[in-house]
Amino acid sequence: MTPAPLAARLRVPSGPLFFPVTAYGPDGSVDLDTYRAHVRRGVEAGAAAVFACCGTGEFHALTPEEFETCVRAAVAETDGRVPVIAGAGYGTALAVRYGRLARAAGADGLLAMPPYLVIAGQEGLLRHYREVASATDLPVIVYQRDNAVFTPETVVELARTEGIIGLKDGLGDLDLMQRIVSAVRSEVPGDFLYFNGLPTAEQTQLAYRALGITLYSSAVFCFAPEIARAFYDALGSGDDTTAHRLLDGFYRPFVELRAQGRGYAVALVKAGVRLRGLDVGEVRPPLHEPSEDHVKQLAQVIERGYALLDDNK
Repeated sequence: MTPAPLAARLRVPSGPLFFPVTAYGPDGSVDLDTYRAHVRRGVEAGAAAVFACCGTGEFHALTPEEFETCVRAAVAETDGRVPVIAGAGYGTALAVRYGRLARAAGADGLLAMPPYLVIAGQEGLLRHYREVASATDLPVIVYQRDNAVFTPETVVELARTEGIIGLKDGLGDLDLMQRIVSAVRSEVPGDFLYFNGLPTAEQTQLAYRALGITLYSSAVFCFAPEIARAFYDALGSGDDTTAHRLLDGFYRPFVELRAQGRGYAVALVKAGVRLRGLDVGEVRPPLHEPSEDHVKQLAQVIERGYALLDDNK
């Protein structure tokens, strides 16, 4: 049976959206066996989709060859059970190249990240993402953050562009997001997708849910899938009591720890995966490893999170 189109598969997900880290061996090279094990564990834990080689997966640190190899490995491990969406970024020419590499590796879609370095106007941003979308037949989700921030009018044009199916928001401006959702709903009737893409998105998901945005990325799922799944299920069932318990006892302390170091949105997640028994190696420069004290605090936060699950039984 042919799988449903990507937008349909993502619209009502069966679990959290999984953004795996990229595993490196002792010599710093990609460790494909460990990476595949990480992806496999995520799918078996109930991930609804795998976003390979994106922000948490250190897209910025991978060569094109490593990128294609990792995406291909993720596709092989999922074996069609869930879709694989791959990152694409840098300037337009390179973003197109990465999109084509992802297509060759068997990915189901692209997460188009902000262009490298430049601060472009709306016209240039729109042209950039349209060229990425037209380069392959893969559906594209555009990632709003940093130097890629859109007006509602630009998002309307993105939604009208063939191949662009959604917007992932990593900015956190809820007023802007409300205006974007309203404008697209009014001008482009259909099912354009929206994602909460803030670091540790669970921390803000109750607010995004109020805007009608139910999809969100979960980096916590990398190292504590049971906690991420419990929060996801609580949101889905309207069990705000459980959601608040996890927010107060686990997510807020984790976010406060994450704020102690630049790059910890990736480095702390990778440390969490190692703490949970899978040696995925260290982050590549220019990111740096968390301090020993911060890793100890992370272990305590994770322990408290799992204790909350036991208390809820």
